Amino acid sequence: MSQDAAKIRHTLDELYRQESRRVFASLVRLLGDFDLAEEAMHEAFAAAIEAWQRDGVPEKPREWLISTGRFKAIDAIRRRARSQSVQPELIQRSEQLASANASRAEEEIEDDRLRLIFICCHPAIDPGIQVALTLREVCGLTTEEIARAFLTSTATMAQRIVRGKAKIRDAGIPFVVPPLSELPARLDAVLSVVYLVFNEGYSTSAGGQLTRVDLTAEAIRLGRLVFELMPDPEVAGLLALMLLHESRRETRLSSDGEIVLLEDQDRSRWNRGMIAEGQTLVEEALRSRRFGAYTLQAAISAVHAEAVTAAATDWRQIVSLYSVLLRVAPSPIVELNRAVAIAMQDGPEAGIELIDKILQRGELVQYHLAHSARGELLRRAERHEEALGAFRLALELARQEPERRLLEARIAHCIEPSRMDRP
Repeated sequence: MSQDAAKIRHTLDELYRQESRRVFASLVRLLGDFDLAEEAMHEAFAAAIEAWQRDGVPEKPREWLISTGRFKAIDAIRRRARSQSVQPELIQRSEQLASANASRAEEEIEDDRLRLIFICCHPAIDPGIQVALTLREVCGLTTEEIARAFLTSTATMAQRIVRGKAKIRDAGIPFVVPPLSELPARLDAVLSVVYLVFNEGYSTSAGGQLTRVDLTAEAIRLGRLVFELMPDPEVAGLLALMLLHESRRETRLSSDGEIVLLEDQDRSRWNRGMIAEGQTLVEEALRSRRFGAYTLQAAISAVHAEAVTAAATDWRQIVSLYSVLLRVAPSPIVELNRAVAIAMQDGPEAGIELIDKILQRGELVQYHLAHSARGELLRRAERHEEALGAFRLALELARQEPERRLLEARIAHCIEPSRMDRP
């Protein structure tokens, strides 16, 4: 492969990683068909390899890919029309696509992923399918990744996604952002999607990377678009939560790629612009008195952001906020986080007792972070043998390589505590 060819392929690899789901969303709008859009997108990227080596990278590569994908789809429809008995219907459809304006305003292309989210979150689609469908079709997460996030099998999740796409097709759901009167009915699902996209980017569910900046950036961008459409306090709360978490991204990994826990991060490197914006949004949402779980989580993050050092963290306030969150949105994960906060306030034994009760109920026995948190508190209580067992169980369940390395280091500390310095 020549140097120029290698450079083009690298450019396309980066474009695929950063732009493929935007290209896909625009093609869904133009073609009105998920499967056809997916096929057309891949054909457009394949065509770019030869065309860009010959003609150079176009000034607007995303628009080139969208236009090429559309024409590839038209060709595919015409080929099928010649070989099928429903030729008039397919020919009419190809003519409609051919007459569509491929050079839509850039603002419209930018909004296509938001449009696609609202399609996937349409009230006609089963709420249990909405989020999974959006994560697959809008964000490009694999079915396996989504299945892990929902604690279900890959086969079950694949069936749900197929049913969701069939419902969109059969019900003729339009590719538009709904009018303001219809936004509230879809808002919860849309916010859930944005939140899950951010979470997958902030801490990937598996693999060698801790974070995926493309996903966190996209979630924040989508959060801003939703907030412009509907400046609801909970939308503000979610946007604040994402900004406050993202403000710490640069300090979450060491120079050699190892996880740096919150208490050990260099707070002088936190992004103060994001923190200031997040704090303002939290304060506005709290003043409205119409906030919910996202705002409360953002408020907890804001307390961490306000602390100049880890030792200065107001754990009493954090425990209080988690207690309110537990009433607003009860879940074993919130209970776990509250238990850790209580341990930071009252000592590790208090947290261990609470986590043991949660695990005894069986809800988090397959959740590696529950065992990891328990192991960390046992380690701090100098109960090294018990901590060793908890960390080993967490390691069996963990799928992300940086987390696995952190757990392996903790296991080594428990085996030979006198030789290890506390990180």
